[in-house]
Amino acid sequence: MKKYELTAEFIEKLGKKLFRIKALISFGSVEAGELGGYVEKEDNLAQDGDAWVCGNAEVYGDARVYGNARVYGNAWVCGNAEVYGDARVCGNAEVYGDARVCGNAWVCDDAWVCGNAWVYGNARVYGNARVCDNARVCGNADYLLIGRIGSRFSFTTFFKNKDKGITVSCGCFLGTIAEFRAKVTGKHGNNKHAKMYNLAAEMAELQILGEEHFDKLNTNKSEPF
Repeated sequence: MKKYELTAEFIEKLGKKLFRIKALISFGSVEAGELGGYVEKEDNLAQDGDAWVCGNAEVYGDARVYGNARVYGNAWVCGNAEVYGDARVCGNAEVYGDARVCGNAWVCDDAWVCGNAWVYGNARVYGNARVCDNARVCGNADYLLIGRIGSRFSFTTFFKNKDKGITVSCGCFLGTIAEFRAKVTGKHGNNKHAKMYNLAAEMAELQILGEEHFDKLNTNKSEPF
């Protein structure tokens, strides 16, 4: 038995028609007859389980929402992204590319999760965080959002990657923490912006890699060549 249907109401997004959905039966906290958000096709939202898309949220492309997941507010899920388990995507958040949000993870506010990133476990990604590339964020200690700092007076996101190192997203920059430091030095030398960026990098290493690894990194930095 289908739990929802596509209604005749639709919006257009990037040349695609996205249809508002309507619950056919009561399930979870959803009542029969309740209007939901928008999907491009039934493949975007599972007909089984308690997964639901509501508010003005949009799911399209080959993206999938299933299990007990919820997408709501003005959130977007698109591309080949998947949201499942008990995950929540809400606010103005965007999940796209080949990203995965699952477990008890939440992505909210204006956060983006994209590329091959995985956000799972009990992680909470929010604010203006940009978690992308090959990120692996399992808990809140696996990423750090700092802002507004630097010459751009913007937000910088540090996150654990699949190799258990740290990747940095700052404006148009995306790379390892070592590449980030080199970029900062090349652009700012040792001015106040460089000091702020480097301090942020040290804070990220301490939080994401742990105190023991952080101490080891600093010991290596102090060794003479």
